[in-house]
Amino acid sequence: MSTTKNSTKAVFTLAVGAVFVALTFVATLVLTAYVPATTGYFNIGEIVIYVGALVFGPYVGALAGGVGAALSDMLVAPAFAPGTLIIKAGEGAIVGFLNRRLGKTSKVNWRILTAALGIIVGGVLAITGSVYYAGDVQLFLGYPTPQNPTLTFFIPIAFWYMLGAIVALLIIFSGSKIAPESGRAVISMICGGLEMVAGYFLYEQLILGKATAILEVPINIGQMIIGLVVALPIARIVSRSLPQLKNWTTA
Repeated sequence: MSTTKNSTKAVFTLAVGAVFVALTFVATLVLTAYVPATTGYFNIGEIVIYVGALVFGPYVGALAGGVGAALSDMLVAPAFAPGTLIIKAGEGAIVGFLNRRLGKTSKVNWRILTAALGIIVGGVLAITGSVYYAGDVQLFLGYPTPQNPTLTFFIPIAFWYMLGAIVALLIIFSGSKIAPESGRAVISMICGGLEMVAGYFLYEQLILGKATAILEVPINIGQMIIGLVVALPIARIVSRSLPQLKNWTTA
């Protein structure tokens, strides 16, 4: 009976993983924001990776991150595909593993930890956004990427400081009013995101030999933070609406 149950869970995990591979592939390609000042790009693939990892665990997170993002890189940036396969698979696995394995602690400690995280995340978002994503931003929608931007707009620096303050307050509020699971989810995504940031820096510096690899670090940090901010409420809604899904995925 136990063997049959485990086999069923493995099949379900594989099926859900395939769905999130497709979602990550699409999310990575269909919306790309280009900032002329840094020649950096931002995509929303992290959102899907984090949601899959938080709700369904490390295996789904690894499949979504590694395979989904690598497939998109094979179309638009083939040199990055081998690194992406490993780096983003590790990112999804870390988020899913830590979210399930972090031990329980007291509400007071979680509130303190979540408050500190709120200040850090909000501050990093405000600084990264104001420095690297303020000013004229060109938005490209669809695949293949159009030659001309679909939309060009101006983002003032004040917007990012306001957004950073709102995010910090929301995380602090979640730590004081909502279950400690929010704190665990935030820690998990930060750890997975930092692995992604460090992984791409090392890959670009050591494998691709790009002297400008350091310039991509703030872009990747911004991508991680925005992925975290959007994925957290989505994952909570899915988990609360369909709590039985967690029991069908392998740990």
